[in-house]
Amino acid sequence: MGRIRIGTVAMVIALATCAHGQEAPRAFVNASLIPIQGDEIADGTMVVLGGKIIAVGPSVSIAIPEGTEVIDVAGKVLMPGLICTHNHIGGIGGADSSGPIQPDVRIYDSINIHDSGFRRAVAGGLTTLNLMPGSGHLNSGQTVYVKLRKARTIEDMAIRDDTGWIMGGLKMANGTNSQRAAPFPGTRGKSAALVRERFVKAIEYREKLAKAAGDAEKTPARDIGLEALVEVLQHKRIVHHHTHRHDDIMTVLRLAKEFDFRVVLHHVSEGWKVADEIAAAGVPCSAIVIDSPGGKLEARELFLETGGILERAGVLTAFHTDDWITDSRVFLRSAALAVRAGMSREGGLKALTLAGAEMLDLDDRIGSLEVGKDADFIILSGDPLSVYTKVLETWIEGRRVFDRSDAKDRLYAVGGYGAGHNQVPYMCCFEHAETN
Repeated sequence: MGRIRIGTVAMVIALATCAHGQEAPRAFVNASLIPIQGDEIADGTMVVLGGKIIAVGPSVSIAIPEGTEVIDVAGKVLMPGLICTHNHIGGIGGADSSGPIQPDVRIYDSINIHDSGFRRAVAGGLTTLNLMPGSGHLNSGQTVYVKLRKARTIEDMAIRDDTGWIMGGLKMANGTNSQRAAPFPGTRGKSAALVRERFVKAIEYREKLAKAAGDAEKTPARDIGLEALVEVLQHKRIVHHHTHRHDDIMTVLRLAKEFDFRVVLHHVSEGWKVADEIAAAGVPCSAIVIDSPGGKLEARELFLETGGILERAGVLTAFHTDDWITDSRVFLRSAALAVRAGMSREGGLKALTLAGAEMLDLDDRIGSLEVGKDADFIILSGDPLSVYTKVLETWIEGRRVFDRSDAKDRLYAVGGYGAGHNQVPYMCCFEHAETN
C-alpha cells in the first residue's frame, strides 16, 4: 500500500466530521493486521473516524493526523469483524404449523434485542448476522441482516440499503426437516412440487402488477407473501437455502435456474460430492463446521474437508454458526478446523468475513479492512486460528461493543452464573447491577 498523505487524510476527516459532528479520530497502532483483502501486515496502523476506516496499512505508510487518539495494540491481531450468515439468536419465532410455505412471515417481528445471545455473539467477535427463522418449513419466512450495535429496539440493529429498505433474505429448506403430516409434504418430490407451485403464483402476481401499472382498479389484492417472492424474482431478496444431501443440493440448483433467483446454499453437508456442479452454477455456499458426530441422519457425511474442496472447485465459501449448533463465541474455530483439513489460510479467514459479506450484498460496507468501509473490527490476543486466542475487543462502526477486560463483558465470554440472563431481575430493596 502506498503512503497515505496527510492532506488526503485531513480531507477525509473533514468530510467525516461534517457528517457525524465533532469527533476525534482513533489510530490503532503497532498491530498485526489481517485486512482480508491484501497481504497480512506485521506492523500495521488503522485510523477510524465517524464509523469509517479512513486509513489502513503498514505503520511506516500512515501519517497519523494531529489530535488523534492513539491506541497501542502491540502484540495483538486486528482483523475485520466476523460475519455469520446463518444465526438463530434473539429468541426468534418464524413460520408456524399452519402450512409449509410462509414467505409472509418476517423474523424482524419476533426478535428480542435484549436476548443474552447477542452478548455472546460480540464476545465471539461477531459484528453482523443474518438472523433466520428455523428450517422446519419449505419456506419459513424473511430473514433480517443486523449489526450488533448497542440497541434499544430492533430498528437500531437493522441494516438498511440506500433507499431505507430493511435488508434481508428469504429462508427456504428441503430434505427431511419439512417432511411430515399434511399439509406438509411427505416426500422430496412433493416438496419441490409445492415450491414450484408457489413460484408460479408469484410470477402470475408479478405480471398482474405490471399490467395494472399502478391503476388501483386493475391492481390485484395485496398478498404480502407473494410480494416477498416477487422480491426474490427481482433479485432484491436472496434465498438462503438449508440443504444437506447432494440430491437436495441439486434440486435447489434446478429450482434456482428454473425461476432465476439468487441463492446461497447453507450447511451443504454433502457439498463435497457436487462441488463442481455448485461451481458451474455460480452459487455460493455457507457451510457449517462441527467437530463432533451426531445430529440428523442426512448430515452424517459432513466432512471437515468440505471447505477446502469447495474452495478448490472455485465456490465462494463462507462459514456460519447456526447458533446454538455452534456457539457464536467459538466461531473462529470453524476456520481453524477447515484450514487444518486442507482449506487455505486466506480462504478460511475470508470465509469468516468478506465471503459472508458478499453473500449478504454488504461487501461494499464490511468484511475487510479497507478505506471507506465501516469500522467493524476485532482485536485478538493472538493468531485467529489458534485455540488459545481470545477475542479481547469488538468494535462496530468505530464504537467498542465488547471489552473482555470489563467484568460484565467477560462474563458473557466465559459463561457461568448470570451469563444467560437477558436482564437483572428486579427485587424490592435489592441493589441492582447496572443493566445498560
